[in-house]
Amino acid sequence: MSKQKYEIPTINKIDFAMASKYGSPVKSQKIRTEIDGVKISELTEKFGSPIFVFSQKQIEEKYHTLHNAFSSRYPDVTFGWSYKTNYLNEICKIYHDLGSVAEVVSEFEYQKARALGVEGKDIIFNGPYKPKADLKIAVEEGAKIHVDNLFEINDLEEIAEELGIKIPVAIRINMDTGIYPQWSRFGFNFENGDALDAVERMYAGGKLYLTGIHSHIGTFMLDANAYRLATMKIMQLKERVERKFNAEIAYIDLGGGFASKSNLKGIYQSAEVVVPTADDYAEAITNAIYEFNKSENLPKLYLETGRHLIDEAGYLLTSVWGHKRFPDGKKGYILDAGVNLLYTSTWYNFNIELDKRYEGDNEASMLNGPLCMNIDIIEENLMLPPLDRGSVLTISPVGAYNYTQAMQFIRYKPAVVLIDKEGTPRVIKEVDDLATINYKEV
Repeated sequence: MSKQKYEIPTINKIDFAMASKYGSPVKSQKIRTEIDGVKISELTEKFGSPIFVFSQKQIEEKYHTLHNAFSSRYPDVTFGWSYKTNYLNEICKIYHDLGSVAEVVSEFEYQKARALGVEGKDIIFNGPYKPKADLKIAVEEGAKIHVDNLFEINDLEEIAEELGIKIPVAIRINMDTGIYPQWSRFGFNFENGDALDAVERMYAGGKLYLTGIHSHIGTFMLDANAYRLATMKIMQLKERVERKFNAEIAYIDLGGGFASKSNLKGIYQSAEVVVPTADDYAEAITNAIYEFNKSENLPKLYLETGRHLIDEAGYLLTSVWGHKRFPDGKKGYILDAGVNLLYTSTWYNFNIELDKRYEGDNEASMLNGPLCMNIDIIEENLMLPPLDRGSVLTISPVGAYNYTQAMQFIRYKPAVVLIDKEGTPRVIKEVDDLATINYKEV
């Protein structure tokens, strides 16, 4: 008979308000032993810890669900994969293979899309800062340029003069959709007339003409009706521009912001309850297009959703390195992954699952990362059983933004593994080292 480990006895308050119809939190455990049929233990043994893991099967299922929701209601819809959400090459390739064009917000992302074989005509160039040299390349390659400010109009007019052409552009607008804070720092305001004034400025210059109208009203949008209001105002501006300038607006772009099944901090209902469905978003947008379209033809519809498509297909596997008892009696676990890899931990309560069932009662525990920073907290108060050194936790959903925003701070960024549709895991990004970081010091 094996000898049990000795632990210093402590007195912990049990909050019975945390109990639910599923029983007391003292005994309940959330467990995940595999992802797409691949064992968690196999993943960490083969690829190390921590690691990001993505499921191609889940990516494609979510894509088809959202695309079908729109294409079954509207005849001409195209998705633009949001590179800022996750710019890993293999992830981008999956979305392009599914039919997405590229939506980029910097010269870095534009260059990345081109390096992946995306033609300029299949790139939407957004963002408030577009260097003139990169704008010129985008113009020459036929990219869809979404004008954010008057300075870009000036730059584009100079480029048009240099090239001896008229340049087709789209305009980004912002508006009041009942969601606050309003994303008014991007584009031109609809309500105060700035958007129409900017269009007039384009046509007065004689070097630019409008072919599209774009808006991105916010992030993690829980009210589908906000998209109906945004679409209504885009269609109203479209009608005014077409009538006043004898123009043809070929497309409208509703941006992204669709929520994933993440649990937002401060909202106490589950994501399953508060997050709109794909059909909810599609109904709001497409119905508004039909209702407010005043021209003979329907515009092409672009969507740039990122989080909604990728978030739930991403996992972070992290291991317990050690634990300690804090002065207040709470147990603290030290993990090999922290806020350096989980930037969105500021806004979301992650789903945290154990690799197996552990003996012993749950107690209030804190999950800390490996950084030498007091703010490196993944979860401040989680009911957990006694965990061993080497216990593996699966944290999800983390597919959106966490890798692209991961900090190169104190520790190397980890490897990334993709589980393909056949259930085979493979590395799509090696763990960083000094050679891959390649700092150029002078």
